[in-house]
Amino acid sequence: MTVLLWDQIGQKIYETGVKKAVLYIRNSLGVYPLGVAWSGITGVTESPSGAEPNPIYADDIKYGNIKSAEEFGATIEAFTYPDEFAACDGSAALVTGVTVGQQKRSVFGLAYQTSIGNDVDDLDHGYKLHLIYGAEAAPSEKSYETINEGSDAMTFSWEISTTPVTITGKKPSASLTIDSTKVDAAKLATLENILFGTAGADARLPLPDEVAAIFTEAAPAAVALSTIVPADDAIDITVAANIVLTFNNEIQSEAIIVSSAAGAIVAGAKTWDVAGKVLTFNPTENLANSTTYIVTVGGVVDVYGQSLAAEVKSFATVA
Repeated sequence: MTVLLWDQIGQKIYETGVKKAVLYIRNSLGVYPLGVAWSGITGVTESPSGAEPNPIYADDIKYGNIKSAEEFGATIEAFTYPDEFAACDGSAALVTGVTVGQQKRSVFGLAYQTSIGNDVDDLDHGYKLHLIYGAEAAPSEKSYETINEGSDAMTFSWEISTTPVTITGKKPSASLTIDSTKVDAAKLATLENILFGTAGADARLPLPDEVAAIFTEAAPAAVALSTIVPADDAIDITVAANIVLTFNNEIQSEAIIVSSAAGAIVAGAKTWDVAGKVLTFNPTENLANSTTYIVTVGGVVDVYGQSLAAEVKSFATVA
């Protein structure tokens, strides 16, 4: 048996603060492809609602409770907001420097960090990452006051409602929380590279299933080019050939270029397979005969934020 103990050293945990907020605008595909830093946030108040019991009766007794659907809402307070949030607040550019209100409001996602402290490490003990999906901002008041000896900076405030996103094996939800003191540090760093961006990849908000995969799967292998067709230094390749590159990890971004040995860029269409690992380049026109072509594999970054060192491959077409 274990005797319960209270207020042990290192176990006096508390949470405070809000920082490192990032705004992500949802696109028409239901994903959040580009994050922008939101400086000046002073508070986020999460306000779940619903889940209220509705009693039912039978046989002259209370038969049970049916709970209403649970909703996730929040209030965001800030001194300022990024330009990209204007679309979420119902504003649109009329001309440069002129905005018009009461427009359609964009759906967005949000990430922010709170600090975890204890009696030993103070606020260096850890932190939580909070991810919010499917958010919509309601119209908010803006209070303008004359400047006087006791003036404060004006603050903005938005009431947020959300629409949950699907999560495999769980009920849909609009919020996730990741505790740095309870997850693998390397996998957390992988998630943060996605959320905050790297030198080779823009910040984006991954959906819950991708977040779960990061923390349940083995650490990702270094991104690599597995195969390329035509093979490097291949000869007598048909002029109607496509170029197919296969990578070991799902790819987030690339800047692959096909050109002739003389430097002429080859125009064409790029398509990815469903897994995001196989890229097919289909030239707009047939390649020229008896010509050497260069495939510059550059700018490749996988979904884990890992970059691939540039590689150069070549092949020659049939005479």
